[in-house]
Amino acid sequence: MYEAVKVALDPTPRQERLLEGHAGAARFAYNLMLARIQSQLARGEKADWTMYAQRRWWNEWKNEIAPWWAEYSKEAYNSAFESLAAALKNHFDSKAGRRKGKRMGWPRFKSKRRSMLRFAYTTGSFGLIGGDPKALKLPRIGRVHCMENIARRVGAAKVVRMSVGRRAGRWYASLTVEREDKPVPCPPKGGSVGVDLGVKTLAALSDGTVFDNPRLLKRAHRKLGKAQKTLSRRNEGSNRWKEAELHLQRVHTHIASQRRDGLNKLTTMLTKTYSHISIEDLN
Repeated sequence: MYEAVKVALDPTPRQERLLEGHAGAARFAYNLMLARIQSQLARGEKADWTMYAQRRWWNEWKNEIAPWWAEYSKEAYNSAFESLAAALKNHFDSKAGRRKGKRMGWPRFKSKRRSMLRFAYTTGSFGLIGGDPKALKLPRIGRVHCMENIARRVGAAKVVRMSVGRRAGRWYASLTVEREDKPVPCPPKGGSVGVDLGVKTLAALSDGTVFDNPRLLKRAHRKLGKAQKTLSRRNEGSNRWKEAELHLQRVHTHIASQRRDGLNKLTTMLTKTYSHISIEDLN
């Protein structure tokens, strides 16, 4: 089975510049290929937008279009092509009725200011470092220190993918690991229960039990309102506006972490108590 393991990184200033460079290279490749495909379709030509077709075209023209490409790992560009191919597939499948859910529009160009900095590794020598449990190896960047013991969390699992991104001013690595399937435990004998997830309350059970949001979460929401008000009073694009925007992002991240922690504790309790669980589907 596959599992995600996320860890905060602690890069040096030099490594942070390289991380930003890799993410910028991925954004450049994404926008370049999207513009090329749009141009082909506008001329009435057939566009092969698969990841492998994008890679073939890039390998043929990269020296002419981007002579600096070798400064960054090829994985940065490949992850951009993978992302664009997935976005285009979702769009065309949605348009043809092959994809359920909300209608997926045409992919947008990635803005330097608004888009999240991210790229991924899927091949090559990346991941854990033997004898160095609090570090990860990133090709072309080197050994990057982690904020916790990542080797302990990964254990004996095989790392098959590593996504790197920056959120609210901090860099993170998300590792997709493959573990051996564990035997299914015997279900508890607590009967059945229905769960209604809410906004004012965390959740309500069909037996009348109500789980309130953590008190710290309510306090964080007050901080969110203050941060939004501060940002609205700044001149967009100024240094003080950028500082306020970063602070707002950090508050959002903090709220998401607290809510996720509360849900994790709730779901753990439910799975250990009840044999059958039903959750309200708003769709």
